[in-house]
Amino acid sequence: MPSHRIEKLPKALEHPIFAKIGQIADALNLECYVIGGYVRDHLLGRPFKFDIDIVTLGNAIDLAEALSQSLEGNPKVSIFKTFGTAMLKHNDLELEFVGARKESYQSDSRKPIVTDGTLEDDQNRRDFTINAMAICLNTGRFGEFLDPFNGIEHLNEKRIVTPLEPEITFSDDPLRMLRAIRFAAQLNFEIDPITLKAIEAQKKRITIVSKERVVTELHKILATEKPSIGFGLLGNSKLLPLILPELSALKGIDEIEGMTHKDNFWHTLEVVDNLASVSDNLWLRWAALLHDIGKAPTKRFDEKNGFSFHGHEFVGSKMVYKLFKRLKMPLNDSMKFVQKMVLMSSRPIIISEQFVTDSAVRRLVFDAGDHIESLMMLCEADITTKNPRKQKRYKENFQRVRAKIQEVEERDRIRNFQPPVDGAEIMEVFDLQPGKEIGILKEAIKEAILEGEISNDYEEAKAFMFEKAKSMGLKPKQDV
Repeated sequence: MPSHRIEKLPKALEHPIFAKIGQIADALNLECYVIGGYVRDHLLGRPFKFDIDIVTLGNAIDLAEALSQSLEGNPKVSIFKTFGTAMLKHNDLELEFVGARKESYQSDSRKPIVTDGTLEDDQNRRDFTINAMAICLNTGRFGEFLDPFNGIEHLNEKRIVTPLEPEITFSDDPLRMLRAIRFAAQLNFEIDPITLKAIEAQKKRITIVSKERVVTELHKILATEKPSIGFGLLGNSKLLPLILPELSALKGIDEIEGMTHKDNFWHTLEVVDNLASVSDNLWLRWAALLHDIGKAPTKRFDEKNGFSFHGHEFVGSKMVYKLFKRLKMPLNDSMKFVQKMVLMSSRPIIISEQFVTDSAVRRLVFDAGDHIESLMMLCEADITTKNPRKQKRYKENFQRVRAKIQEVEERDRIRNFQPPVDGAEIMEVFDLQPGKEIGILKEAIKEAILEGEISNDYEEAKAFMFEKAKSMGLKPKQDV
């Protein structure tokens, strides 16, 4: 294999740990190299990453253990004998040691059959040329740069290319298809056309990848500065229907009798990008990605009104649970947050387009609770019109809603409130056992406060309780 013109990269190895590893490798008569993401990011000038891959021609575990003995505190070495690898954490560094190897695969698994190999074998098995570059750590060759696949040229061209035949690369380990898209999104690179075509050809192989690994890549794509790059590539490569069919179903524009609707897939990606520019909250970005998934199953057409998507928020919120469960994502408060955001995603929009009443805002704040700011950010991100006048009007409307939220919050203290009169007091006052009457009275007090009939105040709530109880035929105890 030809080597690239660069001969040495000593600046990449300024951290003293590299020289120490090289010296220990010399003492053990091992060749060793730093390889992969650290080398790539150094050449790109990206921030220093603290997880570093070290490949050695020989026993990687011996090298890791010898390094540990030479470091202050003798940090623990985590050993994975099955794979012949070891991991060591020291201060802010996380070092993974692996013996150079070659791999072969079976069609029903992405787990390789591993045998010892040369550095060339190890570089051949790497996913992309930009991750196959290596720098020697041995004292006599310290800083020597090895780039058998011209990865540095691909860095300069901002291209994602596989070292070997891409269809074989992706068939062997289909997770690499998602990694290609993730790197393109993270680095703002283009996937080489032949490589992208191979992803489409091998797309069905993604089904053998565990849901957890798929979700890890989706998280990383969502965490990028412009997630639409990654999700657009997922759509164009035909991977999306196999991973997120609910999102893929939004693609396309229907036309009936000259009436159309917007492409809700590309609209969604605009919303995600807008949201990403103001928040790095992963689960809020998930909410932006899924906020319209209910539109595919609720799409209807009639001659008078054209296309409609009635109830898509409710249907979409139900779909969130099924999607999270299928992908083995956490069915916890994070999922419930996404559900709530999807369910409420149109509420502030509806309020903003009408006269902003106190009662509507009180209900919005009460239902959103501590997530009201997240909901407002999501709805503002949903403004994707290219008409300057409309965009200005929508933004001004949301400013009025925000102002009204602040006013109502300061005056009525609605967020997460509980009725000032609780169930225990109702039972005591009317000498009741647990039953539906208590719930009816509590709900009536809550509704009266939200509608502005009474203030969020104990004395007013108690007076209202007596009036409501009287209409229900309930009488207080004699001594009350």
